[in-house]
Amino acid sequence: MLGEIWPLIGVVIGVLILLVLIMWFKLNTFISLIITSMITGIILGMPIDKIVETVEKGMGDTLGSIAIIFGLGSMLGKLLSDGGGATRIADKLIDTFGEKYVTWAMIIASFIIGISLFLEVAFVLLVPLVFTLAKRMNISNLKVGLPMATSIAITHGFLPPHPGPVAISQAVHANIGHVLMYGFIIGIPLAFVVGVLFPKIAHKIAPTAFAREGNQASIGEVKKIEENNLPSFGISLLTALSPVILMLLATVVQLITGHEDGKASGFEGFIYFIGSSTTAMLIAVLFAIYTMGIRRKQTMSEIMQTISNAITPIAMLLLIIGGGGVFKQILIDGGVGDTISELFHGTEMSPIILAWLAAAILRVALGSTTVAALSSVGIVLPLLQTVDVNISLIVLAIGAGSIFCSHVNDAGFWMFKEYFGLTMKETFLTWTLLESVLSVLGLGFILLVDFII
Repeated sequence: MLGEIWPLIGVVIGVLILLVLIMWFKLNTFISLIITSMITGIILGMPIDKIVETVEKGMGDTLGSIAIIFGLGSMLGKLLSDGGGATRIADKLIDTFGEKYVTWAMIIASFIIGISLFLEVAFVLLVPLVFTLAKRMNISNLKVGLPMATSIAITHGFLPPHPGPVAISQAVHANIGHVLMYGFIIGIPLAFVVGVLFPKIAHKIAPTAFAREGNQASIGEVKKIEENNLPSFGISLLTALSPVILMLLATVVQLITGHEDGKASGFEGFIYFIGSSTTAMLIAVLFAIYTMGIRRKQTMSEIMQTISNAITPIAMLLLIIGGGGVFKQILIDGGVGDTISELFHGTEMSPIILAWLAAAILRVALGSTTVAALSSVGIVLPLLQTVDVNISLIVLAIGAGSIFCSHVNDAGFWMFKEYFGLTMKETFLTWTLLESVLSVLGLGFILLVDFII
């Protein structure tokens, strides 16, 4: 019996080793992931000469498929931020909706901005706006901040070009355009339901948190742009959504023509080419160079400096993502996925629920959304080869599980705590609870879509 479940015991030991290395010894996350992967490989009984080979394969396969998209996405986000496009989108929506519906305005603005900006960048960009609005309308920072956090958490967990959804899609060979389409179908209603209702619930269970003034010093330097030098709302919106428009266009054409593999010639082939995630992101960056830079009379040297500044902070994050891919590959080659597949052979449990559960458990254990998502792929991938399920919904289920229960081992937990000046208890009752609600309700929405289609 022990031999049958030993791979699962090996995973538990591996996760514990990873937590000890990161939390106890304060070791760098990437180094910790590589060490843990090697030790886990030994525990799982892999041949010593195969472990390094698996490590290299996991790193290469992961970064080879997402490094370009990740880098281009970071450039697009930085261009939108420094060019004033993101600020213009937020200001326009808030002016349109007015003070009475500021919650709705923040949900929409943050969702649009969050599509192209990574979670950390979106936080830094939007928190000053949250503080400014709250002061202008004499309301709590959290009343504006929680709707903002809702939207950027959803885009981070559910929508390409964010690293988690992209990496999962590549690992399970899902069509990124389909993932994006289903992500919108699920993410938009989820953002409005949770974004509108959760602040009211949080105010009842953590009233002291809504009295906090926040820590504006923790935001750091925010680039100021004069009002008359901001790009227009229309061009800002088009720039932010350009990769999404191109990917969705290709997806719609695929659904109409029935060419699900995206292979065609002539004009249809050209649509698929520009709608691929890599090409769409490249076109979006080139478009942003013009709209957020050249059109605003910036020199090419200034624009290229913005792009360089976008890449530098993500170098370690790319390595950490690669480390997560290594751990995933060790789990696959070590037979963990096969063991789980055997355990669930003939089970009535939905593979969507299993995918969510695997990602949620790893999220609680590991902290990082992206690492949890990548690692869970190694557990569920063998099962997916034996069941008939919509692979795009599996990607979203893993994404939903990967945002479950953010706590002290997650950087987002500390960012939210410090920005809004909360105590540990208040952070658990607001940020941690928010992410958990989004994760569980997201799973419910996914299961509903699966039932309908």
